[in-house]
Amino acid sequence: MDSVTKRYPDGTVAVDRLSLDIEDGSITVLVGPSGCGKTTTLRMINRMVEPSEGTILLDGADIRQQPVNTLRRSMGYVIQNAGLFQHRTIVDNIATVPRLLGWGKDRARARARELMERVGLDASLAKRYPYQLSGGQQQRVGVARALAADPPVLLMDEPFSAVDPVVRKGLQDELLRIQAELGKTIVFVTHDIDEAVKLGTMVAVLRTGGHLAQYAPPAELLSDPADAFVEDFLGSDRGIRRLSFFPSGALELQTAPVVALDADAGTIAARGSTSGAPYLLVADLDGRPLGWGDPKDLTAGEIEPGRLLSHGRPFVHGKDSLRAALDAAVLSPTGWAVGVDGTGRVVGVVSQQAVGEAIRSAHALDRGGEDARAVR
Repeated sequence: MDSVTKRYPDGTVAVDRLSLDIEDGSITVLVGPSGCGKTTTLRMINRMVEPSEGTILLDGADIRQQPVNTLRRSMGYVIQNAGLFQHRTIVDNIATVPRLLGWGKDRARARARELMERVGLDASLAKRYPYQLSGGQQQRVGVARALAADPPVLLMDEPFSAVDPVVRKGLQDELLRIQAELGKTIVFVTHDIDEAVKLGTMVAVLRTGGHLAQYAPPAELLSDPADAFVEDFLGSDRGIRRLSFFPSGALELQTAPVVALDADAGTIAARGSTSGAPYLLVADLDGRPLGWGDPKDLTAGEIEPGRLLSHGRPFVHGKDSLRAALDAAVLSPTGWAVGVDGTGRVVGVVSQQAVGEAIRSAHALDRGGEDARAVR
């Protein structure tokens, strides 16, 4: 996008001289307050809105040099509430663009069923209608339909904003999984900075009037906002968000405060006196956490899981971020976070203090890297 402007007849400027380079295979997120021109920018890419000035090049070719219908069919498009055809079955909704491109019905439906599996929809839903699906399922159908003709570019206009937070997280994770497999070039509009930071390879923050305030990778955006507007838009908790980019693998977990459900009296007494933790974490016989107990209240062979304090939400050591580890420690009634492996088995515990020390170390290393980059 080179100096792209959208000016309406009444003089309103929705987008003003916007220039962006969007890399192949990336997820570029447009984010900003209402009226900043993010949806207008997205729609100019497939000419649902025609630019007033400037040039949009796709692989070096001006998008205005090809028929508009051809351009639109070469791009997947996903909107809020999916925008499905209510009179068509799910399989035929997904097959819409291949059919418009001249595919036979059997081939188009076979492609649709393949994509249902890819986006996590059960094959039994193929002959249902949109009103028979949940909001999250309908959004998955919308993503599948956008991918049906295997377009190189996928445009997504606040596709997950109408679903509840739990479903939204699942859809975001599903999009990242699909992107890892397919490597599409995705332009994604949202007003949610958390969603932008989670999904974006690059994030473009727009201010009112369609002016570009900052264009950067999420970690850089959080650590070094360009100006007061960007800083205010990111919010007062941007430091917590930044922890999402620091891995938890460097945390040194302690195993001494962990005892099995069938631990004997000697083990309970020894762990209670030497672990340094005020409570002991009790794990079941498969190694999964059950809860925290005061060593004085744990009786060998008679530990009652129902009387233990909650262990909170564990984090996956080495996979989850320091943000997840800190959240686990804060949510724990004991102030200690439980680290588990990919199967949910306990690998150790860590205190809030130790997580705080790891955060300080991570910041110090990051500052060192920034200094080195500045010297180069």
